[in-house]
Amino acid sequence: MLDPGHNGGNGAHPAEINRAVPAGRGQTKPCNTTGTSTNAGYPEHAFTFDVAQRVGKALSDKGIRVVYTRQNDTGVGPCVDRRAAIGNEANADAVVSIHADGSEAAGANGFHVAYSSPPLNAAQGAPSTRLAQTLRDTMRTSGFSAANYIGTNGLSARADLAGLNLSTRPAALVECGNMRNATEAARMTSADGRQQFATAIASAIEAYLAS
Repeated sequence: MLDPGHNGGNGAHPAEINRAVPAGRGQTKPCNTTGTSTNAGYPEHAFTFDVAQRVGKALSDKGIRVVYTRQNDTGVGPCVDRRAAIGNEANADAVVSIHADGSEAAGANGFHVAYSSPPLNAAQGAPSTRLAQTLRDTMRTSGFSAANYIGTNGLSARADLAGLNLSTRPAALVECGNMRNATEAARMTSADGRQQFATAIASAIEAYLAS
């Protein structure tokens, strides 16, 4: 299952996306958020949807069945708990959520891959860790640098991400880079750059499923 972060209609529906939903570990979170953008205004929701479609096509072309959490970039949500449920209901062999970061820290750049920790079920243990590591390793070999401002060596153990906490399938979240970094923003804004991200993510998923 591919989960392109956020959605293009979120900003126009604050009441819907701000309502509290279960986030796992006894916590709640807002249904969703608007996401970030480049300094020039290219939105994260458009980036994630485009990359997810490219990843999905690459996988489908290999005969891999792909399910998405959203079908367009004009809707609202789904909420984070529903996104996790879609993967659970599909009995997905792998769940990959696609995002981009918006750090204002000086010089912040690079990708990182988050996974649920400490694990809440068996799928969040070794399978999710292996998925995260495969994504990290493939991003690196595809020419992307690990984040210099968050996580360790491109991996980030998280207990606060609802989509990961509520998943009963192997799941990881890829922050492809920092949209506020000029170099990374240029890559994300270009079709060629988005294809590079998609090729790396698709290759990682294929490698994970084959292992």
